[in-house]
Amino acid sequence: MSMSASIATGTIIRSELGDFSSIVCFKAVVVGVEEALGEKAAAISLIAAGRARGKELVNDLNLAGSNLAPEAITALMQKALGKDGTRLCLVDKVSQDGAVIHVFCRETVCSAGEPQGSNRHLTFTLGAIQGVLEKITGKRLRGKQTESVLRGGSHDVLEFVTLG
Repeated sequence: MSMSASIATGTIIRSELGDFSSIVCFKAVVVGVEEALGEKAAAISLIAAGRARGKELVNDLNLAGSNLAPEAITALMQKALGKDGTRLCLVDKVSQDGAVIHVFCRETVCSAGEPQGSNRHLTFTLGAIQGVLEKITGKRLRGKQTESVLRGGSHDVLEFVTLG
């Protein structure tokens, strides 16, 4: 059973500890991967891992190719990634302006515990959201972070554009 299937069905993966671990442990993985691979290679790896996770989530919810409206994607992400789901982040809004999709999120696992002014960028979170969007839209996307709560923004804002 995949992790997202357990969230969708309510099945507990671990009988005593439950389905969640600490942000401290997750951040230790991120820092360890950065130290082992270097910042750029670590970012590529973490984004790829996130994309795989996001795609798996959409597959488990049988929403691949559903081409949902931005409001429906917002609701899906709020439920699956927020308080009632994996707690990866809170997604406040998904909007689309032509070929550009913007996702406004906060309390991301990637920014958690970082001091104001930190240059930390979303990697796993960006990848997970990108994977969700790619699987729902059926399009290959390129994502980047355009605003950060660590650098004065009210949200971590992610921007996705369609490739080719």
